[in-house]
Amino acid sequence: MSWGTELWDQFDNLEKHTQWGIDILEKYIKFVKERTEIELSYAKQLRNLAKKYQPKKNSKEEEEYRYTACKAFLSTLNEMNDYAGQHEVISENMTSNITVELARYVQELKQERKSYFHDGRKAQQHIEICWKQLESSKRRFERDCKEADRAQQYFEKMDADINVTKADVEKARQQAQVRHQMAEDSKADYSSILQKFNHEQHEYYHTHIPNIFQKIQEMEERRIVRIGESMKTYAEVDRQVIPIIGKCLDEIVKAAESIDQKNDSQLVIEAYKSGFEPPGDIEFEDYTQPMKRTVSDNSLSNSRGEGKPELKFGGKSKGKLWPFIKKNKSPKQQKEPLSHRFNEFMTSKPKIHCFRSLKRGLSLKLGATPEDFSNLPPEQRRKKLQQKVDELNKEIQKEMDQRDAITKMKDVYLKNPQMGDPGSLDHKLTEVSQNIEKLRLEAQKFEAWLAEVEGRLPARSEQARRQSGMFDAQNPATVNSCAQDRESPDGSYTEEQSQEGEGKVLATDFDDEFDEEEPLPAIGTCKALYTFEGQNEGTISVVEGETLYVIEEDKGDGWTRIRRNEDEEGYVPTSYVEVYLDKNAKGAKTYI
Repeated sequence: MSWGTELWDQFDNLEKHTQWGIDILEKYIKFVKERTEIELSYAKQLRNLAKKYQPKKNSKEEEEYRYTACKAFLSTLNEMNDYAGQHEVISENMTSNITVELARYVQELKQERKSYFHDGRKAQQHIEICWKQLESSKRRFERDCKEADRAQQYFEKMDADINVTKADVEKARQQAQVRHQMAEDSKADYSSILQKFNHEQHEYYHTHIPNIFQKIQEMEERRIVRIGESMKTYAEVDRQVIPIIGKCLDEIVKAAESIDQKNDSQLVIEAYKSGFEPPGDIEFEDYTQPMKRTVSDNSLSNSRGEGKPELKFGGKSKGKLWPFIKKNKSPKQQKEPLSHRFNEFMTSKPKIHCFRSLKRGLSLKLGATPEDFSNLPPEQRRKKLQQKVDELNKEIQKEMDQRDAITKMKDVYLKNPQMGDPGSLDHKLTEVSQNIEKLRLEAQKFEAWLAEVEGRLPARSEQARRQSGMFDAQNPATVNSCAQDRESPDGSYTEEQSQEGEGKVLATDFDDEFDEEEPLPAIGTCKALYTFEGQNEGTISVVEGETLYVIEEDKGDGWTRIRRNEDEEGYVPTSYVEVYLDKNAKGAKTYI
């Protein structure tokens, strides 16, 4: 069915209908646009949610994520980020494949519709003009016929009147003839215009309007097809991300299945294990007969040590006490009831026997942690010290890399003064060297404490005091004249009396960065990607495709040192060569 034949007289209704179709299309575009905004908002909320529950760096929360359950939760948060990313993909694809394309199509559709209805109105105006011409010629023909009829009647009247002169009769006859001729001409003109109008009207209703309406029908059908395709795209965009979303959900399930309760239980042991041994049996105290106390001051804790010789420390015997157990001040003091001793054991506070212990106790009350972690049980203290040593070693390596890079840059500036002032790097180089020295001394101090805990060195030996003497010299009263009575039954977790005297800091050797270097061995080869003219001092010219030896890799300044033969070597821009390093070569290292 064609609109041109069926709706030939419905021009105005077709104009309204096509405008309605464009409005429907724009409404669908608005719907998709709002959907994309919802997807973006949802993705943003998911990302914020995942970020909110991410562990904070350098906090207690980060340590908690050692447990498998927390790791699974962290994996869930990461997968939620990927899940949110898929919703962003939905928004982007809907925007590019539907919203943008339909908006462009709507503009084209409006222009096409406007041109078709412009042609239709033009045809309407033409047929209306033809109709007006026909009406005009028809009225003229009618008027001329009436004028001719009146002239004829007037002539006949004059001709019948005997009182009228012959001249008047002749004049009336000529006037009638003229009017008759004008009527004939109007008749011919009317007939011609009528034929022309009929032809134009036939063309209008059977050719022009059907063609225009047919194009409008095709345009409208294309609009309907296009909106249907957009709806399919709308569904496909969602369907494309379903596998990835399913993969995210599978990873969450996989993370949940990786939770190991036994492993988490073991981590709890490692986190809180003190290294102490459980207390021994409490000795039976016989009150049936009066007697003096014959047991030693540490009767609560040495039941397992009976018959063993006491350890000697500096010629004085020292009992092994549990923390927070008070000594008996007088050996002749009568025994207190067992319940009293037990209550005293549970409620008493540790006795602080020296200035260093006093400082440590004060720092604990103020919320500060001792630098050597001596407030922790042996096992936890060892872990903390090891962690601190590892951190310091990483910082030392970082500073050394920075020193090497600055030294290399200074060398380049010396060889190529136009690239920069070498003197401007001296202050920075000195500062980095000082930082390295400080970090090394700090690392030695913590390594000494770690060795003391692990038993590799004698407790607070002269060697350890020499390594950390620089730091202990600030508080000399804390290392002399006293020892702490906090010791476990197995002899761990204790501080022995320090030997007197002031140690010296071990000298740390530093490499001289400006000594003359021996010829460097080749650490690989390189191929020149482009021709480079080495016009500056220290550079070397290369030709595209040439193969040379690499003797020093780029350390972050953008230059690679190469050698052509024993007497010809220099620097070239790293981007001009493709480097092939020998992994087994000594000194082969990548600097980023």
